[in-house]
Amino acid sequence: MQTVGDRKFVEIPGSKTHELPPLLVHFSPGVKRLDRVMGMANQLIEQEDMIPLGPVEVPEVERDRRKMDLALNLIDQYMVFMRHWRWGDGILEWIRQCETTFDTRIDLRNLLHADVWPHAGRSSFVTLLEDKAVETGGVGIERAVGMRLTFREPPPLKCFSNQFLFYLNSTVGNTAYQAWARLTPSPVSALPPERFMFEVVNLSLD
Repeated sequence: MQTVGDRKFVEIPGSKTHELPPLLVHFSPGVKRLDRVMGMANQLIEQEDMIPLGPVEVPEVERDRRKMDLALNLIDQYMVFMRHWRWGDGILEWIRQCETTFDTRIDLRNLLHADVWPHAGRSSFVTLLEDKAVETGGVGIERAVGMRLTFREPPPLKCFSNQFLFYLNSTVGNTAYQAWARLTPSPVSALPPERFMFEVVNLSLD
């Protein structure tokens, strides 16, 4: 085991760089019918009374403007959710492929076994992505994995509350990731980033 600062890294025999499977991700949110999403946002605004009636009657033009602003904000938050979910979906599939790769290589096989110390875990692959400074276009890697762990399939906007989209969107993903990362028996060591290489492939065509 190697220690750098307060971080612990697994020791890998030899000095060669190991190539991992490519990380296949979608950089776009993958929402094709924005008109339908806008309709869902408007329904959510009406159902949850997001524009309350005040003591002074608001002109209809002003009310419509507020409704449009809220709808656009809801859509923006939903797009953020979708981008994170799609990245998380790609990362979890990549981790599965990496685990298969480790199992087929003698010098890597034991690194993921909890009964071997020091050992790595599934969260070590997420840390590896962060250590390699993978360009995500603003997507938080841990939050993305947490969103995918929380939702097996991405729900349509109409399934969310405005409270989730405005206030819980980020915290839910991060909390889910931390709970998942703790499932690997401690202590979990990191994978030395200089010993691994992989490609990041954008699958989005739009």
